[in-house]
Amino acid sequence: MSAPFRLPPPSAGRVDVLVIAGEHSGDEHGARMVREFRAKNPGLVVAALGGPELQAAGAQLLHDLTSSSVVGLVEVLKNYPFFRELFNATLRWIAEHRPRAICFIDYPGFNLRLAAALRERGLSVKGGGTITALYYISPQIWAWKAKRRFTMARDLDAMAVIFPFEVACYADTTLAVEFVGHPFVASDHRAPVRYDPSGPVLLLPGSRKQAVARIFPVLLEGFRACGEREAVVLYPSDDILAVLRAANPPGNVRLSPITGSADDSSVALAASAVLTSSGTMSMHCALAAIPGAIAYRTNPLTYVMGRMLVKVKYIGIANLLLNEPMYPEFIQGAATPGALAAELRACLHDEPRRAQTADQARRLRALLSQPAGGTADDWLARHLT
Repeated sequence: MSAPFRLPPPSAGRVDVLVIAGEHSGDEHGARMVREFRAKNPGLVVAALGGPELQAAGAQLLHDLTSSSVVGLVEVLKNYPFFRELFNATLRWIAEHRPRAICFIDYPGFNLRLAAALRERGLSVKGGGTITALYYISPQIWAWKAKRRFTMARDLDAMAVIFPFEVACYADTTLAVEFVGHPFVASDHRAPVRYDPSGPVLLLPGSRKQAVARIFPVLLEGFRACGEREAVVLYPSDDILAVLRAANPPGNVRLSPITGSADDSSVALAASAVLTSSGTMSMHCALAAIPGAIAYRTNPLTYVMGRMLVKVKYIGIANLLLNEPMYPEFIQGAATPGALAAELRACLHDEPRRAQTADQARRLRALLSQPAGGTADDWLARHLT
């Protein structure tokens, strides 16, 4: 029998905060919080189950959880043995090294189970222990599984949210919830994209391998059917790059890492229109006033289950916040090359459409602006004192 999977010990001999972020977006948001937190509190030690962004921000990376990210019921079941072993290894690590606080970032399937286990084992404050359990970026309880808010209040000490309407979602619980602003509208945030009517088309199939394998081919065919310009595809990792290359994109489609090269990473990519999945990059594009549309395809069983459980009008967060289709949504069979090509042509040539997108972007930025109470790193520091 093989030895159990183990995480490395703290390189500093102790840990003040353990951050757990299982997706690329959580890794990015967590890195910004950790970078600012460590700048104001240089003596505090941070470890993470996350990704390269958290590591670059100064956290000791115990395991690259973003490389293992999956979405959907079928995909999770296929990878269940791995996640069970990782879950148990994380529990052992926490019990042995006792960080002062754990900051969970989104990723509810793993993180909420871990918060409950910490309480059950008497490790967290809610279980009579010493570890403060914090949560940054709320699960989408407003979309599905709303009753989770009560178990979250049972297991967590505090939560920071990035959408203002989410505070009210927890009003009937005992959980302390604070809106800290969206990191994409912070004054020092460098957006990876910007609008340029003469720029290339942007294709954004997502950050998870299974989703990209389903979504990228239809984005590619929609772009081909449009028959205009060049396209750029942004990808977050080498694993995703391999999936993109397997689709054999033509010569006028360039594959580019999201972070850019070492000498131009601070330069935002210009784009005239976008076809995107419903993930984090769609928000970057919406805030940059890049006109576009959302396409989404998933495993058919996952889709059927989702339709039964999810009760929201839109899947795109910008659409949800504005309560209108800033990015028209084409889901499953509706995501056809012809429909996406028609959207691209409108984005490129319809001036009223482009003006409407600019107005929606202005309203979106106003909704997400940071409140007077402080940023996510301020919130984290307050709960360590």
